[in-house]
Parts: sequence; structure tokens; C-alpha cells
Amino acid sequence: MAGTFSLSIVSPEGDVLKEEVEFVVLPGKAGELGILPNHAALIAGLDIGVLRYTVSGAINRVAIAGGFVEIVDNSAIVLADTAELSEDIDLARAVEAKERAEKRLAKGTNEIDLRRAEYALRRASARINASEVKK
Repeated sequence: MAGTFSLSIVSPEGDVLKEEVEFVVLPGKAGELGILPNHAALIAGLDIGVLRYTVSGAINRVAIAGGFVEIVDNSAIVLADTAELSEDIDLARAVEAKERAEKRLAKGTNEIDLRRAEYALRRASARINASEVKK
């Protein structure tokens, strides 16, 4: 297909996605990265957030929690710490996780607990944002 490239997403649990896509937006460590076909070679760190990709004009979402992306030879390979397709996300569970993290942050006990709660809050927020209705 003209105007597409291969997107693969892999997490420790296994293959999450392998698709021919038109466009990808990744949550990079320094901001969002937009990738189109024939992009220059690139390796970048990823942050917690929502990966968006377009297939036949439809925008799809994946919640990821860090990792790396390698762009080479008209393919993007995402090695994610965790990755969930939007249709696999349990929204009620994500909302509960976000509420628990907010309560832990409000308590403010020790530095380790605060870091864990901040991570949990960011991850839950990414899962909620990824599960939103496609626009």
C-alpha cells in the first residue's frame, strides 16, 4: 500500500499490535513524536501516554507506559513497558485506579509512595484517555 508503513507494538506480555498504518503519534520523553511513511531512522524514549495511529483515516489508540521506539526501513517498532489497545481497557477499573492514586497523593506519606502514586495516576489517566470514544 502506498502511503503506509508497518507499526509493531510489543510489551513484555507479547505482541500487542502489528498493522500497516498511515500516521503515528507517540508520547516521547520530550513531547509528542509524529511519524509518517519514509521517516528518517530514529530511536527515542517513550513516556506514559496515548499512542495514536491512523488506518484508513480512522484514529486508533493504545495506552502505553514508557519504553522505546525504533524507526527504520519504513517501519516503527515500539517496545513498551506496558501497552493496552483502547478496546481492551476496562474504563471502570482505570477510573478506580486513578481515584486510588489521587487519594495516596493527598496523604503524602513518603517519597517512594508518592512516586508510585504519581506513576499510577499518570498510567490510569493514559488508560482513561486511550479508552475515550474515537472522534
